[in-house]
Amino acid sequence: MDSFDITASALTAQRLRMDAISSNLANVNTTRKPDGSIGAYRRKNVVFAPIMEQAGNRFSMPGGGNFGDSIPMRGAKNGLSIGANGRPLLTGSVSHAEFNGAGVQVTQINEDDKNPMRMVYDPQHPDADAKGYVEMPNVNVVTEMVDMISASRAYEANVTALQSVKGMNQAALEI
Repeated sequence: MDSFDITASALTAQRLRMDAISSNLANVNTTRKPDGSIGAYRRKNVVFAPIMEQAGNRFSMPGGGNFGDSIPMRGAKNGLSIGANGRPLLTGSVSHAEFNGAGVQVTQINEDDKNPMRMVYDPQHPDADAKGYVEMPNVNVVTEMVDMISASRAYEANVTALQSVKGMNQAALEI
């Protein structure tokens, strides 16, 4: 059943990624914030992180943390102590071989503040500044389309994996 959980987590993550991309494309010309104030839409990025598993215990690793970092836990007890921040810490030396992937999760959807906003000269636009420039979203349609194709292909690959696992389970039941 873990195979179903892993592919289901990947399908969910890719769907959320496609939703963010769709939002970016829909707001490519949005120069106002939801409250109506002037301010261009900022591109949304989806951040994935693995869900790691050790000896039946499941650990969530937001931000792709390193082993030995503070790791929020899902029902685990063995080999853990609580850090100063109240989050569990792995104790002792931990090798990568002791962990198995247990899926993927979306840890956050954040705004892209690395890419600058586009400034377009349009003195007739109602949101133009005193010099006639309008701050436009930092959304690049070509980048969004490439990301959409990538997310779509990843989604399709996970559907195929899910169908394969289902077929293997059915074959095992027939034996």
